[in-house]
Amino acid sequence: MWLWALLPVCMALFGTVGIWTVFAVSVTNGSVNLTEGVPYISECGTYTPQSCLFSQVCNICSVLAVWIVVIRFQQVKDFGDHGKANVASIVLGFISSVGISVLGNFQPSVVRSLHLLGTFLAFFLGLAYFWVQLYLTYRAQPAKDRCYAGPVRAICCILCTVSIILMAVLHFTGRYSAAAICEWILVMLFFCLFGLFAAEFRHIDCHQLTVQKGALEHEHRPSTIEINGYVTNALS
Repeated sequence: MWLWALLPVCMALFGTVGIWTVFAVSVTNGSVNLTEGVPYISECGTYTPQSCLFSQVCNICSVLAVWIVVIRFQQVKDFGDHGKANVASIVLGFISSVGISVLGNFQPSVVRSLHLLGTFLAFFLGLAYFWVQLYLTYRAQPAKDRCYAGPVRAICCILCTVSIILMAVLHFTGRYSAAAICEWILVMLFFCLFGLFAAEFRHIDCHQLTVQKGALEHEHRPSTIEINGYVTNALS
């Protein structure tokens, strides 16, 4: 089942291609003017038709992110849980994934307050999620790829932290073009961090599907059938 490693890779590639496509469309139709400075990602997705594309990209990335968060949580749990850190990871990951959908569907020109809320959830809680994952990289199994996954994840987390601080400072001081550059860098690093989960996901062997059905008229005794690495219960 090493094919699960393709899930985070596909998410990273899809998200990267998606937002740069939104950028290209917005520049092509004149929705943004690069002579005035580098636009924020959300500014590129404000006007139609790229606003529709931007929303779809964010929605799909949100679903894929939730999927990755849940699989990683279960993987860590199956190898020893690690208690509160793993629970915190799924909570932070789930909320930040919802934030991706919120910021994509509520453009700043329409509902600015909700867009800013989604931005906070996606970026700040998302960064917290990846810091927790860095901790779990050195505490949880599998540890076969720790020698390179750990340092790469640490570098990306540090760069994300620097980018998000600079973005906030530059935005509030009125240097919007520089802040937008930091935002683009931050999002690219986020996609790299998601793609890095391929290092852990390639060690997933199989998933178990358990089907239970209560007795209706007679008591049935369940038996186990294994087909191609999948386990299910059959009624005999």
